[in-house]
Amino acid sequence: MWMGLYEPINLLGLLLQAVFIENFLLANFLGMCTYLACSTKLKTANGLGVAVVFVLTVSGILNWCVHKFITGPSALAWLNLIGVDAANIDLGFLEFLIFISVIAGFTQILEIVIEKFSPSLYNTLGIYLPLIAVNCAILGACLFAVTRDYPFLPNMIYVFGSGAGWWLAIALIAAIREKLASSKVSPALKGMGITFIMTGLMSMAFQGFTGIKLAQPSGAPDEPKKETPLVIKEKPSTLDL
Repeated sequence: MWMGLYEPINLLGLLLQAVFIENFLLANFLGMCTYLACSTKLKTANGLGVAVVFVLTVSGILNWCVHKFITGPSALAWLNLIGVDAANIDLGFLEFLIFISVIAGFTQILEIVIEKFSPSLYNTLGIYLPLIAVNCAILGACLFAVTRDYPFLPNMIYVFGSGAGWWLAIALIAAIREKLASSKVSPALKGMGITFIMTGLMSMAFQGFTGIKLAQPSGAPDEPKKETPLVIKEKPSTLDL
């Protein structure tokens, strides 16, 4: 439940996989709306990146608990402890609704905290801060973790790494766009044109980490090897000689 077959080296590999290999922005292209809108300045990108990491990590942990104890297959079996036989009740149809509600709740809490302690960042993010609630990267990471049936600690590492990868991508493109603002760019490519080109180049660069396969648990069964057919050679008879 907590670690499963995973070892510390697998958790490191899972973190690298979530940040670099399966980066939600550069591999799955999820969460592009806020990525394009809030990446003009590095300070704004860093503020939004930290917010996404916080919301995704906490909501990912809570949504794992929701799936494990409420909406998953036989998730309500723990009610047998109080004399209620609910093991056969399937609440999977409520999973999307509960997941989105958890994300929206933590986004609202984060908005209140940022408005209280950093009004300048709150004013800079503007309408894009509430849009974290409908950021497809956050919901996608929670659903990916549930679909892959990660134990608790690997799930926490995965959702944190997914948020950190999103932050890394938006910080990189923000730094590049600040540099491009004072560079000579073809008028036909200014704005979104050069931003999409740079995003594509970054995505290609991140594909260089594809060979890292440390996330596979050591105790997991390996793929069955293909057996070569046994060929029996007949001995030549004396008549053939």
